[in-house]
Amino acid sequence: MSGDILPKWVDVLLIPLLNLVLALFVSGLVVLFIGENPFEAMRILVNGAVGSAYGWGYTLYYTTNFIFTGLGVAVAFHARLFNIGGEGQAAIGGLGVALAMLWVPWPHWSVALVAAAVAAALFGAAWAAIPAWLQARRGSHIVITTIMFNFIASALMVYLLSRVLLVPGAGGSPETARFAEAVRLPNAADVLPFLGFPRSTPLNVSFALALLSALFVWVLIWRTRLGYEIRAFGLSGPAALYAGISPVRITMIAMLISGGLCGMMATNAVLGEAERLVIDPVQGAGFVGIAVALMGRSHPVGVILAALLFGVLYQGGAELEFERPAITRELVIVIQALVILFTGALDGMVRRPLEGFFVARRRGRPAAAAAVPEPTSPRGADNDPVHRAEP
Repeated sequence: MSGDILPKWVDVLLIPLLNLVLALFVSGLVVLFIGENPFEAMRILVNGAVGSAYGWGYTLYYTTNFIFTGLGVAVAFHARLFNIGGEGQAAIGGLGVALAMLWVPWPHWSVALVAAAVAAALFGAAWAAIPAWLQARRGSHIVITTIMFNFIASALMVYLLSRVLLVPGAGGSPETARFAEAVRLPNAADVLPFLGFPRSTPLNVSFALALLSALFVWVLIWRTRLGYEIRAFGLSGPAALYAGISPVRITMIAMLISGGLCGMMATNAVLGEAERLVIDPVQGAGFVGIAVALMGRSHPVGVILAALLFGVLYQGGAELEFERPAITRELVIVIQALVILFTGALDGMVRRPLEGFFVARRRGRPAAAAAVPEPTSPRGADNDPVHRAEP
């Protein structure tokens, strides 16, 4: 509806920008309240995120996680499905990566990356299939079921890591054995040594896989018949049903793709960074993906840009916490939560006044066009638009 009222540039650029400015303004007030300089805090945050190759390495690592989960949530959004279960689907995707890496001796990292992506997508999709079936066949609310499956996934992972997959001699730390050296993904220092990335950077080739996933989603949603059916079902379920589109089929397919994309986040966190499966490899990226999809307007380009913004907030927030002890980790989380709040839940606070402005502006245009223009000369000219009455 808003897409018919607002110009495209207002919807995809101006509103997210205003939401971000409001979030940063309120965050600055919070920082000022504890006695710190908000402008200095902002300088540290931005410089820590993009002021060095080290900062860029971590920022783009977090960005990779958020691209995967943001794309997963965005595909479900197009079918008007609110997938809150990205956290659990990504965790189960990590289980798929670990099983594939530990049980098969892959000869090269490139083959292992493909296998890990497939395993992560299959496990993530399988975890999303149950809430999708409950929604499509039994009428269960997808929000409730996907939230519950996050808790089930968390408990399942703790059990498996502490009882089944625990490596002997781990000293009580719930984690699997480290993957073989042959499947270690090249990081940014290996691929782009001329950019000065340190060896410790977690940024790896999974970033390219995330960009390819964004291209896949764009082709799927806007260049295929299935994507058209998903968008049609999302815009109007009854109209899609009248056109012969099965709600059960679209619900299942959209959620399977959504869960698969969320699960693929594990290729970055489990295979690329930890190189083993540990407790909570997702670290909230599934929930951040919701804000990324909302802020990115469910478009792959918007998702990439929003993911980069949250990557800056994550890495810059860590630097801010390190350099300003008064700004604790909890306060950094509050700042991140304010951005999510303004870009997601409070989106209408900016959108509705702008919609009212543009509606009033459009109503004014026909009236102006219908009004009789003033003549350009006292007696009128040959090219005057005024229709003069014949004598």
